[in-house]
Amino acid sequence: MSMSSDKATSASTATLKQRATQRDGNGRGPPKPGMITESGAAQRRSMSGIQGLIAKRAAAATEHALDGPNQTLMRAQQPVWDALCKYYFRLETSGWELLPDETSLLIGNHSGVSLTMDAWTFVYDWWRRFGTARVLHATAHDFLMATPGLGDYFRQVGVIPASRQGVSAALDAGCDVIIWPGGDVDSTRNWRKRDQVALGERKGFVRQAIRSCVPIVPVATVGGHDTAFVLSEGRWIANGLDRVSGLKTKLRGSRLPIVLGIPFGLTIETIPTHLPLPAKIRTVLLDPIHVDHDPERVNDRVYVNSIYREVESAIQDGMDRLAKQRRFPIFG
Repeated sequence: MSMSSDKATSASTATLKQRATQRDGNGRGPPKPGMITESGAAQRRSMSGIQGLIAKRAAAATEHALDGPNQTLMRAQQPVWDALCKYYFRLETSGWELLPDETSLLIGNHSGVSLTMDAWTFVYDWWRRFGTARVLHATAHDFLMATPGLGDYFRQVGVIPASRQGVSAALDAGCDVIIWPGGDVDSTRNWRKRDQVALGERKGFVRQAIRSCVPIVPVATVGGHDTAFVLSEGRWIANGLDRVSGLKTKLRGSRLPIVLGIPFGLTIETIPTHLPLPAKIRTVLLDPIHVDHDPERVNDRVYVNSIYREVESAIQDGMDRLAKQRRFPIFG
């Protein structure tokens, strides 16, 4: 995470040290001072145009995110989120008893294009359950972190960049982190694939768990894909524009989905253009998967692949069970 001054870096480092001390038993110290700052600065120096703008906005929007959610904001918005979870999304979250006491890396699937309400409701439900006793940092794509308003809101609720530096710092500070490795491949999958896990063969989370010496907790969810109907994943649109402008590299995405939603009907969505529809969201935490703490395992492709497949299979099994509870074809 990038800081704007030495004073900000010092303050953030102090906060990390304090929080690492408060969390018992993780056996790990805080990140090295300036680690995230230097990485972000180097990246911004190497970028220009839209990539540079996104990197700059993402850095600004995520400043101090590791301080955790703004508790004043969380309490102020609680009545709204309580009502949304109870009446609009009819949220059901189960499997809390399976969560290890130790710091964990949660891995899940998510749906709903750029407004993944299954992810948002889970993170809120976590805060509602644990408060400040156990902090969970969600992760987001740089493009979303850079979006005016949305990125600033993410910072206030403790979202961090989906980067190795940001995730490592949070885990080292004794905080839990949830990653949705599938990214846009997962969140923009066609509605007909709504009950299929799509982690996109992205296996960096396995290496992250090995490096940070934390267990992986799979999280499965269904219902989020009924909040917006993805009619086409838009790969052909993204590929066409990429040949002309290098769009996929600039935005770090491979999809430009065609979405049917309100209030605009059919749209090609990059930034949020729809209001989430009411849908019942079911989420379950699954049995933790413990990884080898030998750092050499990071380079063991067979081992990394085996853990990836185990996580993928667990999430799919969880989604299958949740999908069977659906009462109606949509919004069920």
